[in-house]
Amino acid sequence: MHRLYEASAYAPPKGRFWARTPAPDWTPLSADLRTDVAIVGGGYTGVSTALHLAEAGVEATLLEADDAGFGASGRNGGFCCLGGAKATDAMLRRRHGEQGRRDWRRTERAAVDTVARILDIHGIDADTHSRGETQLAHSPRAMQALRAALPDIRASYGVEPNLIDKAGLRQAGLGGPFHGALTIPIGFALDPARYHAGLSRAAEKAGAALHAQSPVTAITHADGLWRLSTPDGTVSAKRVVIATNGYGAEDVPAWLRGRTLPVLSTVIVTRPLTLAEREAQGWTSRQMSFDTRQLLHYFRLLPDDRFLFGMRGGLSARPRETRATARRIRRDFHAMFPAWRDVEIEHDWSGLVCLTRTLTPFVGPVPDMPGVFAGFGYHGNGVAMATHAGRVLASLVRGAAPDADYPDAIRIPPPRFPLGRFRRSLLRPAYLAAETFDL
Repeated sequence: MHRLYEASAYAPPKGRFWARTPAPDWTPLSADLRTDVAIVGGGYTGVSTALHLAEAGVEATLLEADDAGFGASGRNGGFCCLGGAKATDAMLRRRHGEQGRRDWRRTERAAVDTVARILDIHGIDADTHSRGETQLAHSPRAMQALRAALPDIRASYGVEPNLIDKAGLRQAGLGGPFHGALTIPIGFALDPARYHAGLSRAAEKAGAALHAQSPVTAITHADGLWRLSTPDGTVSAKRVVIATNGYGAEDVPAWLRGRTLPVLSTVIVTRPLTLAEREAQGWTSRQMSFDTRQLLHYFRLLPDDRFLFGMRGGLSARPRETRATARRIRRDFHAMFPAWRDVEIEHDWSGLVCLTRTLTPFVGPVPDMPGVFAGFGYHGNGVAMATHAGRVLASLVRGAAPDADYPDAIRIPPPRFPLGRFRRSLLRPAYLAAETFDL
């Protein structure tokens, strides 16, 4: 298995707050077996696929290289919200027409509904809160852009957004160096590990077989079957789903090579804040929030009064770069919330966000590999979209029309990034350009 980053990027995250929820106890594969559908990857995409297949009466066997929820599904900030792509409306319109753009926007909302439906049907307590998502303007120009976006939000999502001017932020519990805010009442925050554990229980109850510590080292085809090799067993199946997202190997299968660009995202969590501390800063809201920067910050007050703060950036997982990122996230946190400068930070971890060259997810059949399907590339908003992708994939592998929104925007296999294994070098100029734009 060849991966793009240093080995430390794929090490277990020691400071992860979500580790308070034990990972599901999946046993390693230890035999050679035959199944209807083999799934590679045990995050939201893979487990959602397994759940929806099992509910349809299809035998599904999932193989996870590490522990359950090891990758982005156990490291993210817990934002079940709109998103999944970085392509602009102009890009979507140019590629897929105005109807295609509308279809993608409808799918964003449908993805949130997919998660809400799973939580409800299976009785999963994921510690949910927040009435939609709130974006905070980091500059006067950004506030103008939020104001200009109101008509499109109404048309695209069928909801009434709430615009808050600068003077009203503190009263709304959103105190900070912001120039206004816009809330879209779609989505909610959750504990990503509790959600993943509940999703796993539902999949196993429905009949799916889930295996951890079972890295797929090769995928070969013979006699009409795909054979997935692991250190202690093999799985043979007519159909395969690749659901590794930003944590996949470059060579399993070889088709994946160069089609994703994982980027680092870092999260810190404070100790519980007292009411006096929250009021001193003027942040008492439990809205999941993010700012308008290209290299955005995302943050929320957790149900136990800890504060979660995350940011994009970081070019490698080497110790020197990791230390620099740790200093940078604390600097940004203190600049944005100065009243909490002396509050202890108790948790600190990083994970990988998966980009594609099209800036849209891919969910569909893998070219020139009959019976193989893939879902990946959620651009930092995978809680909802990855779950939705699993639902779509479960229909596709059965040869059925998807029972969920499946827009043209996610049907096109992404081309490879330039520079091959050196493509991370594309990030430095992109980050510099984003920082300049954010001024």
